[in-house]
Amino acid sequence: MSRTHRTHRTHRRHRTLLLALATVLAAAGGTTVASAGDGGTRAAAARVDNPYAGAKVYVNPEWSRKAAAEPGGTAVAHQPTGVWLDRIAAIAGGNGTMGLRAHLDTALQQRADLVQLVIYNLPGRDCAALASNGELGPTEIDRYKRDYIDPIARILADPKYAGLRIVTTVEIDSLPNLVTNTGGRPTATPQCDVMKANGNYVKGIGYALKQLGAVPNVYNYVDAGHHGWIGWDDNFAASAQVMHQAATAEGSTVDNVHGFITNTANYSALKEDHFRIDDTVGGRSVRQSKWVDWNRYTDELSFAQAFRNQLVSTGFRPGIGMLIDTSRNGWGGTARPTGPGPATDVDAYVNGGRYDRRIHIGNWCNQSGAGLGERPQAAPAAGVDAYVWMKPPGESDGASREIPNNEGKGFDRMCDPTYTGNPRNGHNMSGALPNAPLSGHWFSAQFQELLKNAHPRL
Repeated sequence: MSRTHRTHRTHRRHRTLLLALATVLAAAGGTTVASAGDGGTRAAAARVDNPYAGAKVYVNPEWSRKAAAEPGGTAVAHQPTGVWLDRIAAIAGGNGTMGLRAHLDTALQQRADLVQLVIYNLPGRDCAALASNGELGPTEIDRYKRDYIDPIARILADPKYAGLRIVTTVEIDSLPNLVTNTGGRPTATPQCDVMKANGNYVKGIGYALKQLGAVPNVYNYVDAGHHGWIGWDDNFAASAQVMHQAATAEGSTVDNVHGFITNTANYSALKEDHFRIDDTVGGRSVRQSKWVDWNRYTDELSFAQAFRNQLVSTGFRPGIGMLIDTSRNGWGGTARPTGPGPATDVDAYVNGGRYDRRIHIGNWCNQSGAGLGERPQAAPAAGVDAYVWMKPPGESDGASREIPNNEGKGFDRMCDPTYTGNPRNGHNMSGALPNAPLSGHWFSAQFQELLKNAHPRL
């Protein structure tokens, strides 16, 4: 049965059967793993349709401590967030930070069922945004395979962790760049043209999917951008095709893809209630408004569900599920509209009613006015495996000025609140908060703003 026709009753029945199966396997001498520090054992995780269903998800203690130390932060410090493996050194950890094994061991101590990892270190990473550039040059595909993916796969394959469901979100902000930011488009960058020509995004992701997908308890979710990036007609199907190309590269197959994730580390509203894509005002379609700008979608939920159908028609398995990152797309607070804008013209109608208060939908760095979104939850909508906080709230998107560092992170003007923009944000102001640290570093002012503007309210 496809996800679009399942009911919550079906989810409960499925979980009950899986638990019974796990019990039978354990009684029959099936694989068990010791839970670190508690002296008990756990049956190896049975393969499931939705890994989030019925799962206790790992809470990263490093993030939790920072959140709890903030005024009001204890209200969300217990929430599960993604663990970002954004450079080779992050695998081993050190200098006061936990490595991959430490996170997995702690997950066992928490008696968690599921751990969320972000695989994020492609050669020439994020060719359209300097703030999240990586340590590997455009041609270092062999080092990516040998020194990054292979060690991660070996750790995840340790029988000690066989009882965990391990969700890997694979290479954020990569494949859509090969469609939208290449080939003579106004939005193209030289770096993205290089990565399209050398094929190392496609090769790297194909290799990662194959190696990680070979671990029975790993669930790969490939990054699928967001509606304000690939929701236009000329990007939508083309992006799905590039994703299929990557999923079948380097010996991988679509069987290594459990699903896709949208809106990772972004701000697109989950659902816009006050205007629809087929609304008209004064004879003009909502699609003609400056905000929507001929996009086919107004929010992430409608986009994720539609893009899932497109991916299936492109060759992915009918059972794939979607994740939506809701960590910073709440847009609550006093500025949240309570109804549609005035029907005087289509721009007033959309701008007066939209929850997403960004200056332009292409703005992505430390956005002013943003708030925490829906709390992480399993199976919240048809075709959606979970709402997740893959981007830990309070971790910066990038520095608002150039800061020398040894993490391979550059300075992107989109993180500068004085920047007047580029073709990728319609030459608008960046909307970024001031005084931001390097990407991934704790940004207290941002966290406080996210708390203040949370929706649903805390």
